[in-house]
Amino acid sequence: MSLLQKIKSQSDEIFHQVIAWRRHLHAHPELSYEEYETSKYVANILENMGLEVEKGIAGTGMVAYINGKNPDKKTIALRADMDALPIVEKNDVDYKSKNEGVMHACGHDVHTSSLLGVTQLLQSTKDEWEGRVKLIFQPGEERLPGGASLMIKEGVLENPRPKSIIGQHVMPLIDAGQVGFREGMYMASADEVYITVKGKGGHAALPESAIDPVLIASHIIVALQQIVSRNCSPKVPAVLSFGKVEALGATNIIPNEVKIEGTFRTMNETWRKAAHEKIKQIANSMAQAMGATCECEVRVGYPYLENEVALTRKMKNAAKDYLGEENVLDLDLWMAAEDFSYYSQEIDACFYRLGIRNEDKGINSGLHTPTFDIDESALKVGPGLMAWLAINELQS
Repeated sequence: MSLLQKIKSQSDEIFHQVIAWRRHLHAHPELSYEEYETSKYVANILENMGLEVEKGIAGTGMVAYINGKNPDKKTIALRADMDALPIVEKNDVDYKSKNEGVMHACGHDVHTSSLLGVTQLLQSTKDEWEGRVKLIFQPGEERLPGGASLMIKEGVLENPRPKSIIGQHVMPLIDAGQVGFREGMYMASADEVYITVKGKGGHAALPESAIDPVLIASHIIVALQQIVSRNCSPKVPAVLSFGKVEALGATNIIPNEVKIEGTFRTMNETWRKAAHEKIKQIANSMAQAMGATCECEVRVGYPYLENEVALTRKMKNAAKDYLGEENVLDLDLWMAAEDFSYYSQEIDACFYRLGIRNEDKGINSGLHTPTFDIDESALKVGPGLMAWLAINELQS
């Protein structure tokens, strides 16, 4: 039996165990940087597999190693995130969240259980491949500053330094049984914009006696939209959107101030920094020109995610060997953000998508929604595929 066939066969054998891990994690979600019980649960499974676990990295993060033959020949890393979201789950399933107001609505339960499955597969075949696999179980992907950045600061990419890193994320736009890859730029940076326009309130019937922050805020929003359309090259994906405007006046009251909140996303770090300054400059100058003052803060979030071309192409070809060419798709640019991007800024990285959709079963809800769920047949693909990708990367 070839190693590929062995991985597939063993992946089928552990399928129900991986589902059990996933359902336990789904039923017991924990918020970012509070993954205490999750971390204990995962560490216990790893230790029962015979691995030594380095705990307490960035709080609740941990690292373990699988050594094949000649472990010093090459080291690669595999990553899973463990945190959940502050969402009330509305699914009617046996494994529904038991922690009210907290839900695995982004699939991190799948990522973690899948990597545990990968661990079991690589452990059982470690005499048949060369190198070392560093397993990274990461906290806090959903909340700034991002658990990846904290783990990197605490040395997760050192001693030994991996040659490359591979990450997997569920995708509700892709059917279960399929996966997606994209070379080069894939996901955007994500920054938060907070603007407070301070004017002078008054009676709405006497606007001449006020400095109307509502009107001024509207001019600022319109003016800021031109940052992308008139300053950014069409070759660079970028978006500036405002989702919250708070003006606590009334039909007959002009308030003293207006608060605006939005997001800026792009895929070019040089333009990103320039855009931050333009946002502040335009907001402040517009407010000043209209007699108001302005406070503008841009909170820097995750960088953009770059899939290293040669690595991603190699992983895509390995996925075709594992799943068949018809089940390996090309991904479009995705303007959402992921803190896996921090790893991609440091070492060669490949971040791919695992299909979890099943229209016939009504499993089609988007990420970060209260009805998000997966077709668990995806867990027949997730562990085996990632194990096969890891082996392929180690052997090159």
